[in-house]
Amino acid sequence: MSDLLPALRALLGEAGLLVGGDLSAFERDWRGRYPGRALAVARPASTDEVAAVMRWCHAHRVPVVPQGGNTGLVGGSTPDDSGRQLVLSLGRMRRVRAVDPANASLTAEAGCVLAEVQQAAAAAGLLFPLSLAAEGSCTLGGNLATNAGGTQVLRYGNARELCLGLEVVTANGEVLHGLSGLRKDNTGYDLRGLFIGSEGTLGIITAATLKLFPAPAARLTALAACPSLDAAVELLGLARARAGDALTGFEVMNHASRALVARQLPQLQQPLANAAWTVLLELSDAEGSEHAQQLLEALLGTALERGGVQDAAVAQNLQQAQAFWQLREAIPLAQAQAGLNIKHDIALPVSEIAGFVAETDAALAAYLPGIEVIDFGHLGDGNLHYNVQAPTGVAPAEFLATHETAINAMVHDAVQRRGGSISAEHGIGRLKRDELARRKDPTALALMRAIKQALDPLGIMNPGRVL
Repeated sequence: MSDLLPALRALLGEAGLLVGGDLSAFERDWRGRYPGRALAVARPASTDEVAAVMRWCHAHRVPVVPQGGNTGLVGGSTPDDSGRQLVLSLGRMRRVRAVDPANASLTAEAGCVLAEVQQAAAAAGLLFPLSLAAEGSCTLGGNLATNAGGTQVLRYGNARELCLGLEVVTANGEVLHGLSGLRKDNTGYDLRGLFIGSEGTLGIITAATLKLFPAPAARLTALAACPSLDAAVELLGLARARAGDALTGFEVMNHASRALVARQLPQLQQPLANAAWTVLLELSDAEGSEHAQQLLEALLGTALERGGVQDAAVAQNLQQAQAFWQLREAIPLAQAQAGLNIKHDIALPVSEIAGFVAETDAALAAYLPGIEVIDFGHLGDGNLHYNVQAPTGVAPAEFLATHETAINAMVHDAVQRRGGSISAEHGIGRLKRDELARRKDPTALALMRAIKQALDPLGIMNPGRVL
């Protein structure tokens, strides 16, 4: 197959194709669980070049692995170890093509880092609200391909809800020109929604038109110590009732999560003593800081009176607010430093979350005494990162090899019993492909396979992922 590469190099130029040498940045996933070996790395600089690459791949039946910032957690954007899969990196396509303040929209290419998109919106006095811990390195194309969520889904929705239109290159190298800035367009099937969340298995997103919002006049951030997860859920209901759309973030961290951060990253500030559960909440208000302050103080005051909050700290400036958020966003890094762990990205109705955690914590403790559950996430939209670490003294790699299958079954069975999802925002990739096949509704799976067959009959688009 390598004898075909000179023709591909002719399409892309010297800078557009990497062959041989150290390709580990493209071949190894962020968690280090899925190292692979690529045929080569294609780095197109335009949509026309992406289309040319796909025509070449289609003609020669070369499997393609689309890749953005390679920050995914489910093994969806790195090649297998066959040496036959072409990595197609969108990293050179980083142009913000247009900002339309009157339409409150922005069009950017797939290789734009999320933080760059946020900055382009801010330069126009507007807000692009998608926000994740990896926003300094994850890319727009990857965010859309996985339907990323993040910390403000409660107020603004996930990536699918923030996208108005897409430009996509299909498996045979045709270009879908769908960069509409329209909020209403009832002219047939929702192709935009089809490609979002498809993890590169149906086509390659090369650009998107995004919704923008008015920038808030004020943001206030607070930490609240709660005696239980039930109390945190009650605080969420109170915050929704009192603050309405001003409530833009509502995160939770269990005691073990914060203790892990304190151990692994002792340089980080701990503004509030650790508690059974810590809530991080944020209000974004259009009326200014005084109004937001009044809302937040009244909300926390009521919760303290009722006993649902034991203590609270309100950030007094931007630096303190960033320190509060850093506590929450540092949890994955602390886990990475502690060693491999069994990750779960689950969604549940908010009303079911406390019961799920109590039931599953108890089941895991009975299964393997000393096991540690690092439980944190976006309570406001029902998404928990319910991660399980080895007992003290047990090697993480041995723990995964011995217990991952059984623990996944316990967690996912409990999720399914309560009407939840085994993947809230990270996607399926390779990590959860077999779980999806076992747990997804058979009719839904059949429809997904029919769509895959129709759009990628040769099966060259990110093979072995999702389905």
